[in-house]
Amino acid sequence: MKTYYLFNPGRLSRQDNTLCFTPQTEGETGGVAKYIPISDVTDIFVFGSLDANSALYNFLGKHHVSVHFFDYYEHYCGSFMAKEYLQAGALQVSQTRHYTSRKKRLLLARRLVEGAAFNLSKTLRYYANRDKPVGGAIELMERYAGTLPTATTIEAIMGVEGNIRQTYFSAWDTLLPTDLPFHLRTRQPPQNEVNALISLGNMLCYSACLSQIYHTQLNPTVSFLHEPGTRRFSLALDLAEIFKPLLVDRLIFRMLNKRELQPKDFRRELAGIVLKEEAKKTFVRAFEERLAETIQHRTLNRSVSYRGLIRLECYKLVKHVMGIDEYQPFKAWW
Repeated sequence: MKTYYLFNPGRLSRQDNTLCFTPQTEGETGGVAKYIPISDVTDIFVFGSLDANSALYNFLGKHHVSVHFFDYYEHYCGSFMAKEYLQAGALQVSQTRHYTSRKKRLLLARRLVEGAAFNLSKTLRYYANRDKPVGGAIELMERYAGTLPTATTIEAIMGVEGNIRQTYFSAWDTLLPTDLPFHLRTRQPPQNEVNALISLGNMLCYSACLSQIYHTQLNPTVSFLHEPGTRRFSLALDLAEIFKPLLVDRLIFRMLNKRELQPKDFRRELAGIVLKEEAKKTFVRAFEERLAETIQHRTLNRSVSYRGLIRLECYKLVKHVMGIDEYQPFKAWW
């Protein structure tokens, strides 16, 4: 089963047990239709204008296919999530209790930031071992991470996480090509090429985490680090903190340093910097390949994809809230 990315505007419809996507150009439908068996689809990412009706979403819902929407500037807009098919009452109650209990929530929030901080440092250590001057940033990040046990509120933990990430970003300009400077993190709109890639990559990572949560018994709206909101699946934000350094940041460093993406692949608009269409496809394709990459898992003693690692992280949270095994965040060992 695969994730499908729709970049061109068009119409998505059902034909028997097949999805049919017909591209649309200049206001008229006339492109060559592409047929996709529904059994081949896990989720769909939509970057262009999509014409669909309720019958299609009913069909997608019955087959547990999620659809994630992005606007012209690669901002995440929202998701169509089918009715939960795995959620269990006992887990829902336990997950909610871990949110409402100050002690239990603080434990999980600290562990999530601990995992994120470790993976951020691990990313910089790769370059420190190649004589890049990032040792000072690593030392300061680890000093901040050492204060997590004394953080007694969610706000304090988020403050530690913010300091760690700010220090981490301060080292980026030493790792990137000189014609693609980073300077500082800017959002909505991103003010340079690197920020545009970070924004797109983070949204892809968030959506990938949301898709994996959906296929477990966890409720994606009940989180522990980020405050649950009425309009977002905040548990996906929690998990994304752990996996962004591995799935997004390392990919950006590789693609820019190997010149797979260059300044000519971006353009400036009133709303900031955006990727050109082909460059966007190149980055999304590389991200999907990254999710499919496998590593030899040290505990399971078998190959696991990065997408599988996200699912395993969900299962660890399930075991924790059910009192089976204490949660330990994923920490990269390579």
